Order: sequence, then C-alpha cells, then structure tokens
Amino acid sequence: MATMTTQVQQGPDSFPRRRGRFGQQVGYLLSGLPLGIAAFVLMVTGFALGVSTLVLVVGVPVLAGTLSVARFLARVEAEQIAAVTGRPLPARPGGAAEGAGRGGSRWKGVADPQAWRDLVHAVLVFPVRVATFSFTLTWLVGGVGGLTYGLWSWSIPRGEEDGLMELAFGLDGRGPDIAFNTALGVFFLLTAVPMVRGLTVAQAGLGRVLLRRERL
Repeated sequence: MATMTTQVQQGPDSFPRRRGRFGQQVGYLLSGLPLGIAAFVLMVTGFALGVSTLVLVVGVPVLAGTLSVARFLARVEAEQIAAVTGRPLPARPGGAAEGAGRGGSRWKGVADPQAWRDLVHAVLVFPVRVATFSFTLTWLVGGVGGLTYGLWSWSIPRGEEDGLMELAFGLDGRGPDIAFNTALGVFFLLTAVPMVRGLTVAQAGLGRVLLRRERL
C-alpha cells in the first residue's frame, strides 16, 4: 500500500520531469552544431600548426594550448552529458593535466593521453553533431509546420503540381495536400521524443567512450 501511494504521489510530477528532460535534450542537440564547428576548427588548426612548428620549438606551447582548450571543451561536454542523461561521467583521470601550461611543464600537458582523447573527441563528434542537429531540426520544424500547414499553405506559390500529394500520387487539390502534410506533421510530433532521445544517446555515447574512458 505504501509503495502504491508513493507511485501515485510521484505520478503527476513525472510528466514535467520528462518534459524538462526533453527540452534539455533538444537544447543539447541544437547547441551542438555551433559548438562543434568552433571546436573542430580550433582543434584541427591548433594541431596542424603545432605539429608543423615542432622543429621551431614553438610547436610545443601551441600543442599545449590546443590541448588545454580540448580539456575545457571536454568539461563542457561532460557537464552537458550529465545534465541530459542523468548519469554523470566517471571522474577525469588525474596526472599530467595538472601541470599543463606551467612554463617547463608544458611537455606534461602534451603528454597527457586523456587530453589527446579530448582532442580526438572534438574532431570525431563534429559529423555526429551535424547529423543530430539536422534530424532534430527536421523533426521539430516538420512537426509544427505540418500540423499547422492548413493555416499557411495558401502562401506557397503554386505551379502545375499542387503540392506533395499530386507529385507523389497524382491527387490534386488543396484538401489532399493539407491532409497529407498534417498527417506528416503528426507523425513527426509523435516520434519526436524517441527520436531526440536516440540522437542524444548516440551523441553522448561517443563522449562516454572518449572523454572518461567509459565503455558502453
């Protein structure tokens, strides 16, 4: 009886929590593209510049600075993963990272294997972020746009073909066109939650593998 009472009391609060988690996941996926572009450019440029100037000794501080940025980006990603999945990543392995960037200790930062995994993550996650951003935006915009298609379809310039239904099935007229797009919007909205959850798991999974040595 006590267990049943607890479940009943927690029931009304579960929907707001799920809705809040869905909003966090959407924010995580949509913000991933601008963050991914900046991270990819910084990591590739810093690595290329550092390696190409190693013979001039300048490459060491350049690589150390690049890896320092990679560690910062990894901390940001780890906090986001913990927020959207509810499971914090394992503690970051200590060691060489503490001495990174302190004069003669720059070699320690360059020799930190976790920092190099952070850099690899910033590069490898970029195409993943492009894909998850695109799918998330498509599902959200497609759902809302399809559901409200009947309200704004009049503003679309028409040619010989009158919408998707005529192009796909040869059915002309605004009625079939509105019905088809509305059904498409309903489909997008009904599948938005599992789609966003799956995309979040895919993007966060790469971070769990590379950022904290955690196996899936």
